[in-house]
Amino acid sequence: MHTFKLNGQPVSVNVEDDMPLLWVLRDELGHTGTKFGCGVAACGACTVHIDGVATRSCVMPVAAVSGKAVQTIESQGDPILSRLQAAWVSHQVPQCGYCQSGMLMAATALLRGNPHPTDADIDAAMTNICRCGTYQRVRAAIHSAASSSTVQEKQA
Repeated sequence: MHTFKLNGQPVSVNVEDDMPLLWVLRDELGHTGTKFGCGVAACGACTVHIDGVATRSCVMPVAAVSGKAVQTIESQGDPILSRLQAAWVSHQVPQCGYCQSGMLMAATALLRGNPHPTDADIDAAMTNICRCGTYQRVRAAIHSAASSSTVQEKQA
């Protein structure tokens, strides 16, 4: 039995220790916003936060998250994630949209650690692969979300 917090709520799953967190989220818990892309942690479609750190869930065994906090794209109330989602729409970032949940989770982690990143910071942090090639829009949306931060978020 593995117990962890998922988007602020305690969950328990009875699965093999080495089952990837991605499949626990999708198949066992019904959180299908986290996507499968490559299965080798290369593309980033499966990015979630584990104790606040952007992590590729396709190679993370569920045993490694026991007792930890996992945040997915389905989480509610994260002001940075909400601001990024609005900027994604405003800048028309998604084309096919498949990689977007992972991109948004990576961008959230970036802004949490660096509230006003440069282009170079964004390029270094955003290692997610987008086959549609919307990287310029991703960068613009991140800058837009960074410039609209509030004093309350900075103090949180």
